[in-house]
Amino acid sequence: MPRPALTFLGGVGTVTGSKYLLETDNARVLIDCGLFQGLSSLRRRNWGAPPVDWRTIDAVVLTHAHLDHSGYLPALARHGWSGPVYATEGTARLAEIVLADSAHLQEEDARFANERGWSKHHPALPLYDERDAARACALIRPVPTGEPVLVSDDVRLTFGRGGHILGSAWAHLRTDTGDAARNLVVSGDLGRQSHPLLRAPQPRPDCDALLVESTYGDRVRTDTAEALDRLAATIRETVERGGSVLVPAFAVDRTEVLLAALNTLLREGRIPRVPVVLDSPMALRCLTTYRTAIAERWPEIRDDVDAGTLEWNDLIEVHTAAESMRWNDPRRPAVIISASGMATGGRVLHHLRHLLPERRNTVAIIGFAAAGTRARQLVDGAQQLKIHGEYVPVRAQVVVFDAFSAHADAAELVEWAAAEPAPSTCYVVHGEQSASVALAGRLRERGCTAVVPREGERVLI
Repeated sequence: MPRPALTFLGGVGTVTGSKYLLETDNARVLIDCGLFQGLSSLRRRNWGAPPVDWRTIDAVVLTHAHLDHSGYLPALARHGWSGPVYATEGTARLAEIVLADSAHLQEEDARFANERGWSKHHPALPLYDERDAARACALIRPVPTGEPVLVSDDVRLTFGRGGHILGSAWAHLRTDTGDAARNLVVSGDLGRQSHPLLRAPQPRPDCDALLVESTYGDRVRTDTAEALDRLAATIRETVERGGSVLVPAFAVDRTEVLLAALNTLLREGRIPRVPVVLDSPMALRCLTTYRTAIAERWPEIRDDVDAGTLEWNDLIEVHTAAESMRWNDPRRPAVIISASGMATGGRVLHHLRHLLPERRNTVAIIGFAAAGTRARQLVDGAQQLKIHGEYVPVRAQVVVFDAFSAHADAAELVEWAAAEPAPSTCYVVHGEQSASVALAGRLRERGCTAVVPREGERVLI
């Protein structure tokens, strides 16, 4: 019988749109179903013809709930695809929040564009709506980590802890084709050894082919203690000049990691006791899920994490749009955390419009910023940002932290991927081209056969 094949449909040369198609004699399994974000040339791909006939897909495997891995699922549901989708329990819970919010924002942005007239599309339409998101979530079948499940007659799936966000997992897919069994491992996004809330990634099993992410494949990250010192200094200096600190933060995990850090700094008296504002309905729902995981002692939660880590009596939780607007111009210094993390949409755009023009304020970028996003423009020193069809001057201080990102760095990725016995082939994916090439080079130095695949390339396992 022919060997199974793997086709790279997204997440190649970019950190978005992850989609990898596994084909055997009896099944076609899509591993991750991500939305393209960032550059307009990438975003347009969400609207183009699907790279494969979705009606032929037998199942989807989700490594975690971030939009760049799950955000195209509602589009599949809109096309009439009916599942199943395999994911961990944590991913299932968070995907319900993330996908509903994505649909809501797309509907809201389309409405706003039509009202303001700044879209070139008439009328502007969302890629999918909240009903599509609900249909997609109804297809998810939770799978316990470490327990094998048959995806088809010849494909067996086992999840292992990924340590990136709650519920994140690497996926081990064993294919049995005649006399030959093949093993594929897909890293998803891997977490750090030092994540303040989650246990480190589990070692991968032996495999013939490995897909390894490379978001931070070209760099080794700042030490967490040093980053805490910098964060404390940034907040103190901003407050002293009468300004506020705005943090665009991913609603899933990055917000929780930042809250844990701020809680530590406040308890230790290293920052002034100013209002800490969480302005993101999605982040608040995700925070509830994290608090539940801690209270119920989910296996992926670290032993040294207790309820007090994320329970604040004085945390200001903003739910309504009217409440949010009051924090566009704070009456006194504050720390405002708002989504989205790359400033691609959401309430953070309104805060940026009001806070960026004032030199007393600071915008802190605390995670990876993909090319083409507003967060990346700020990282690269932009003098103005285009928000809702208008240019806003950037006079506020911009500071960048990489230690708060939940992605493993180059050294951690190599240790995980190159562990003995080495895979027959490592395919380096889900990273900007320079990062993928850099990580492939590091893996070759460790004796691995490492390849940066091309978009649309098909290989045998």
